[in-house]
Amino acid sequence: MECGYFQAGLCRSCTWIERPYAQQIADKQAACQAALPTIASVLWDAPVLSAEIGFRNKAKMVVGGSVEQPVLGITDARGQAVDLSACALYPSGLRAAFAPLREFISQAGLEPYNVVERRGELKFVLLTHAEHSGELVLRFVLRSRQPLAALQAHLPALYAALPGLAVASVNLQPVHQAILEGEEEIILSARTTLAMSLNGMTLYLRPRSFFQTNTQVAAALYRTAREWVAELAPVSAWDLFCGVGGFALHLAPVVRGQVVGIEVSTEAIASAQQSALELGVSNAQFRALSADAFALGQRAAPELAVVNPPRRGLGTDLCVRLQASTARWVLYSSCNPQTLAQDLARMPDFVPLRAQLFDMFPHTAHGEVLVLLARRL
Repeated sequence: MECGYFQAGLCRSCTWIERPYAQQIADKQAACQAALPTIASVLWDAPVLSAEIGFRNKAKMVVGGSVEQPVLGITDARGQAVDLSACALYPSGLRAAFAPLREFISQAGLEPYNVVERRGELKFVLLTHAEHSGELVLRFVLRSRQPLAALQAHLPALYAALPGLAVASVNLQPVHQAILEGEEEIILSARTTLAMSLNGMTLYLRPRSFFQTNTQVAAALYRTAREWVAELAPVSAWDLFCGVGGFALHLAPVVRGQVVGIEVSTEAIASAQQSALELGVSNAQFRALSADAFALGQRAAPELAVVNPPRRGLGTDLCVRLQASTARWVLYSSCNPQTLAQDLARMPDFVPLRAQLFDMFPHTAHGEVLVLLARRL
């Protein structure tokens, strides 16, 4: 795949973009198998591929330039703004939003934040796109509340220019650090959730909800998990780090008893509960709690534990808890083969049954690995 930004040296995020896609997949599969030597090669199913362009449902754009000529993209090593609004990884529904956003920034007088000089207000615009409906969540990351009134005053014009805009919010991030967002979120729109449709069900995203960046590959990940678990027909399951309930809601129909989803974010849990209610899923419950606090506080364990931790992995305490539990199976979804390997070493009583690579992030070395583990007899 050719990319003018990469060839000009303006953006190097897609480090593998010059490799043919088939070679990317082969190299990624080989790297995963090398990082996970305890999973025999015969246990790996064929990788799940992605579209090569237009697959991202999120845009995290640094705002640079000036009020008169804002730039949406990234900053280079000198702190200067680089426009990435024509990036081919974004679908047309996202790319179409960038020009109206630049116009809005100018009309509302939102001064882009200058990293070098540490002045200005608007740091980022964060967009999430629902493929099936074309609707958007838009978040403005501001340094302070100072421009909030002007932003709100001009918001009707932005709704007119972006008819797909469903949810709008402001996030306050006052510190001069490489942190994308702060703790305070101010909802500006009447709606608070974006509906994401996949595999015949609707998941609801609030502004700060986590969702996989690649909708089509995420749908395949959830379908595969349901197929694997259906063969086990477990009596009970935990879904730790459940987010908005993707795994739990897909698995509930094939679990004979209760599924408990655990996520520290109260917003994500509210979304999961909303989906469960609308879908009529009566055997799934969701609780806002850290995965460690929940698992370590339970006397009994389920037959199946589903885990989808951040890149740092499960960590020692949670692995020790699962290792010592009566759980028969662990379904582990990982975005980091290295920490996955560390966690598997901490749970020696569990042996791999099957594994599969899901190419969530084409043109990079990153991928998602799904592994089914069974307790050694």
